Amino acid sequence: MAVINFGGVEENVVIREEFPLKKAQEVLKDEVIAIIGYGVQGPAQALNLRDNGISVIIGQAPEFKEDWDKAIKDGFVPGETLFPIEEAAEKGTVIQFLVSDAAQRAVWPILKPCLKEGDALYFSHGFSITYKEQTGVIPPANVDVILVAPKGSGTSVRRNFLAGTGINSSYAVFQDYTGKAEERTLALGIGIGSGYLFQTTFESEVYSDLTGERGVLMGALAGIMEAQYDVLRENGHSPSEAFNETVEELTQSLIRLVDENGMDWMYANCSATAQRGALDWKPKFKEATLPVFKELYDRVKSGEETKVVLEKTGGLDYKKHLTAELKELRESEMWQTGEVVRNLRPKDN
Repeated sequence: MAVINFGGVEENVVIREEFPLKKAQEVLKDEVIAIIGYGVQGPAQALNLRDNGISVIIGQAPEFKEDWDKAIKDGFVPGETLFPIEEAAEKGTVIQFLVSDAAQRAVWPILKPCLKEGDALYFSHGFSITYKEQTGVIPPANVDVILVAPKGSGTSVRRNFLAGTGINSSYAVFQDYTGKAEERTLALGIGIGSGYLFQTTFESEVYSDLTGERGVLMGALAGIMEAQYDVLRENGHSPSEAFNETVEELTQSLIRLVDENGMDWMYANCSATAQRGALDWKPKFKEATLPVFKELYDRVKSGEETKVVLEKTGGLDYKKHLTAELKELRESEMWQTGEVVRNLRPKDN
C-alpha cells in the first residue's frame, strides 16, 4: 500500500501502479463473478469487469423485464451468462450483491442457501451488514464478506472507466474465511476500474455514505439551490437570471475550477467582489448548517434513517410514489427553466 498524506493525515491507499490490472486478472482468473441485480451499480461493474477480461455472469429476476432486457442488450446471453438469481449465485464464486438496499432484505433468503464454502459475498454498500437487525442479512461463517464502494453513481463508474480515469472506491473486509479476502477485494476494486482504493469498514462506509447523500451530494445541494432560487424570484429576478446565478454558473464554471485545483484556487480565480463575499458568508452558512449535519449523522448512526429507507422503499407502491415526487421536482419552475437553459447551450459542431 502507498502511504499518502491527506491534509496532514496519513492514510494507506492502493493505487493502480502497485496493484495493476494484470495482477487483478491473475487473482481472479479462476473466479466466476456473479452480479446479482442489473439495476444501478450492476451494469457498470459487470461491463467494466467484462471489458477487463474477467469472467462475469448476471443474476437477475426475469420478471423485472426492463433490467433483464437491458442485460441482454448489453451482450449477456440467457442460459450462458444471464440467469435467474439463484442459478447465477450457485454458479458464481464471487457473489456481488448489487440489488437495492430494500431489495437485499427481500432477496437474502433466496440468496443465502446458494452460497458455498469459500465463496466471497461482495457488497458496494455497508447498509445490509451494518443494520443487520433491520435487514436480517447475516452471512454464514464459511464465506468471505467484502466491500468495494465506488464513490459515484453507476453511470459515472461506467463513463469514467470508458474515459480511462475511474471512480475512487473505498474497500473493506468484514469476514476473511479463506485468508485471501483482502486480495480478492483489491482485485475486484481494480477490476471495476477504481481510480484508487482507500480502506474503510462496512460501518464507516454506510455512515459516511448516507450522510453524504442526504447532505452535500444531493439533499443539501438541492435544498440550498431551491432556497436561493426562490429568494431571487421573490425579489423580481427572472427565471433565467435566477437559474443561471444558482445552478448554471455552479455546474458549468465554478465546480469545474474546484475539481481542477481546490476551493482556494477557485476563489483566487474569481473577482475580488466574489472572493470577499464568499469568505465573509462561508462561516454563516457553516454555522447555520452544522446543527443539521450533526442531527443527520446521529440519525444515520442510530439506524433511524435506515428504518425510514426500508419502510418507504420496501413497499409495492414505492416506485409510484417516487415517480410522483420526481415529477413534482422536474416540473417545478426552477428545473423547467433548467431544461430550457440546457437546450440553449451551444452545441458542438
